[in-house]
Amino acid sequence: MDPAAERKTVRVTIFNQAYTLAAASAEELESLAHSVDDLMHDIAQRSGVSDPSRVAVLTALHLADRLRGSEDELASLKKHVDHKSREFALLLDKAIE
Repeated sequence: MDPAAERKTVRVTIFNQAYTLAAASAEELESLAHSVDDLMHDIAQRSGVSDPSRVAVLTALHLADRLRGSEDELASLKKHVDHKSREFALLLDKAIE
């Protein structure tokens, strides 16, 4: 089945602007849109900025910072898992000998 055929049209409002988007999961898109809307309103309030374009850029930078932090954490966890896997493999080799 064509994946595009499974997509639904969803209408969301972010920072007082309506968007019609296509998504496989309407609920997931609505949840994401709600999170972005909340974040944009919070950033606008805290920064005193009211221009939607500036608020969008500040929000994008905030989300990019979160993403980089998550990527760094994931890389650290992968490194830790790799190290532990090598340790366990060595212990297993010794136990088998």
